[in-house]
Amino acid sequence: MAKVLIIGAGGVGAVVARKCAQLEDVFGEIMLASRTKSKCDEIAKSIKRPIQTAQVDADNVPELVALINEYQPDLVMNLALPYQDLTIMDACLATGVDYLDTANYEHPDTAKFEYKWQWEYQERFKEKGIMALLGSGFDPGVTSVFCTYIQKHYLDEIHYIDIIDCNGGDHGQPFATNFNPEINIREVTAKGRYWQEGEWIETEPLSVNEKFEQPENLGPMNIYLMYHEELESLARFIPGLKRARFWMSFSDNYLKHLEVLGNVGMTRIDEVEFQGQKIVPLQFLKALLPDPASLGPLTKGKTCIGCKVTGLKDGVKKTYYIYNICDHEECYQEVQSQAISYTTGVPAMIGGKMLLEGKWRGQGVFNIEQLDPDPFMEDLNKYGLPWKVVELDD
Repeated sequence: MAKVLIIGAGGVGAVVARKCAQLEDVFGEIMLASRTKSKCDEIAKSIKRPIQTAQVDADNVPELVALINEYQPDLVMNLALPYQDLTIMDACLATGVDYLDTANYEHPDTAKFEYKWQWEYQERFKEKGIMALLGSGFDPGVTSVFCTYIQKHYLDEIHYIDIIDCNGGDHGQPFATNFNPEINIREVTAKGRYWQEGEWIETEPLSVNEKFEQPENLGPMNIYLMYHEELESLARFIPGLKRARFWMSFSDNYLKHLEVLGNVGMTRIDEVEFQGQKIVPLQFLKALLPDPASLGPLTKGKTCIGCKVTGLKDGVKKTYYIYNICDHEECYQEVQSQAISYTTGVPAMIGGKMLLEGKWRGQGVFNIEQLDPDPFMEDLNKYGLPWKVVELDD
């Protein structure tokens, strides 16, 4: 039985702690740590088996190193903010412990996330003899594994990938985000980008949209082209890929609120002076918005996230759609969370399980596309995120 250190006690960290606790034969000992220990203690009280808690500043490498050396985990699972990926990776390097995260690094001063900073750790992790698994959430994460599963079992060549993330949930709030408001709004207000024929094509934020008919009678949704980090790793690791795009659904209500907030400067990420103090407007807005963790008991409806993949099989063009549907209320009944945190937390748990069981092993930094999709896909069906594959007419 292994020991795991989970860093981050937000909505996703809580799901990961609860899901790991269900598999005592894999996650023999669990410690949950964050800047605010009381959040960890509250989550721990909701779990039937005992887990340890600790206070740690994920921006502080010496603090992280001290905690890792004291607890001696086999794996560090980073469910903190994307800003903190590099400090936690530094701490894992210093202590010789495997690392896992769900989202790539983003500099606090620039609303742009890319893998170059984390890929630069490749040789250092390899020399240390440890493994870093990047992007083991849903998107990124499951969406990438969906693509490699199609590549392995359905197509000889993949030419086109469209990742489509739809959330039909309703929490009844005038305006709220389903995960960390600061990260969510930075992501949505950034320029769109997609990969085509070896180059990146940029679009104005949310300027490209389509109507998407969801499967299983979930109905139509408006989806908007955005940039998402798995496009970068898919472009690198899927040979023969000609185009990769990412789409996300938004309600008219969400977009109207976002437009107004942007017009009055509340989505700015640079500092402004207010009553003699420096504040970042988006961080102030985050403090005013509902905590995403509070939306769990309020949210009804379903998410539908999948990949439309087109390529060749025996020289014939074919298109497959592989997807998962997740029910917000069922997620709350199981782990006291809405489906957004659930769909990120379950794959993080499964990624950790893959490493600890030795099904995914290596030395260096790995994106999830580089590994065998089959055991991960099998566990998605076992642990709450069942998937389906359908062939579409071209």
